[in-house]
Amino acid sequence: MMAVIILSLLVVLPGCSSKSADQDGNGTERAIAMKQISASNKDTVTIVIGAYSVVKDALGRILPQFAADWEAKTGKKVVFQESYEASGTQARAIAGGMEADVALLAMEGDVDKLERAKLINSDWKQQDAYQGMVTRSVAVIGTRKGNPLGIRDWTDLTREGVNVLYPNPKTSGGAQWDINAIYGAGLKMAAEQGKDGPPFAKQLLMRVHHNVLSMDKSGRASMAAFEYGVGDAIVTYENEILSRKREGVPYEMVLPKHTILIENPVVVVRKHARKHQVEEAAEALVAYLREPKAQRMFAEAGFRPVNEQVAKETIKAYPVPDGLFHIDDMGGWDEVREKLYSNRGVWYQVLAGIE
Repeated sequence: MMAVIILSLLVVLPGCSSKSADQDGNGTERAIAMKQISASNKDTVTIVIGAYSVVKDALGRILPQFAADWEAKTGKKVVFQESYEASGTQARAIAGGMEADVALLAMEGDVDKLERAKLINSDWKQQDAYQGMVTRSVAVIGTRKGNPLGIRDWTDLTREGVNVLYPNPKTSGGAQWDINAIYGAGLKMAAEQGKDGPPFAKQLLMRVHHNVLSMDKSGRASMAAFEYGVGDAIVTYENEILSRKREGVPYEMVLPKHTILIENPVVVVRKHARKHQVEEAAEALVAYLREPKAQRMFAEAGFRPVNEQVAKETIKAYPVPDGLFHIDDMGGWDEVREKLYSNRGVWYQVLAGIE
């Protein structure tokens, strides 16, 4: 049976389209097959991209622009093979053998998986002025048209009868940002009220989680469930709600007073890019993603720019919440992973119902 499956792949893959495809069971095999095809054409460069699901729509606009600019500059065509998954799942796939040349992930902890697999340099955050980041966002609350339940802040998600959605932090980097936002907001509220921060923040998170209907695999899957009519409110990225509103979907967006600044990294997966002899094009793509042209397209898709020029241009569209905080205000990713997501951490206790 295995021989038949392998033979089928060898027959089918060469005929596959070179257009983008979500990672399914054949994502890696398709990418490898396309590289073998394009290797014989010196005028074509194939870049394999492994990205988190939320960025798919934005890249759908940006990548063709890069390809056109690259061909005008070098005379070479660029073919992209794209895989979109929940960030943690995507990072594990790349670390486990999927030969992506460029990775766009939801958080630096997922890039750390690539570093531990010795696919990238340990100084990846020091290699550019953006500390490895390509987009920003903030955690927000999405509600139905007109915000019928009058949700204004995280505490409103704890009310009886409010059904909440957010994805699973085991698979989704976006979900970890959501959990961090709620817990971190609890720490800030406790400080304002003169209360003990960690117990207060844990109780806030536990009470919100009590109202969660389901935890989907990715931020995009969670948003899809919300679009199907599941839940009264969703904890998600600002860009997810903004992009839907621009498409005419009648959602409301609540920007909590205290919320976290989300930063999303991009890296050249150097080991694979060198192996595939596409390092120059991969580096150029990563640089292009931070240039004003691409950053404006990211902003139009709802992301907050990292490019300072574009950030100034879009400041009215992206106001800064009064209580915006950074992951470093929570002790940094290492401390957050230990306190929240370790085997006996706060998130484990919330899931287990341990007060």
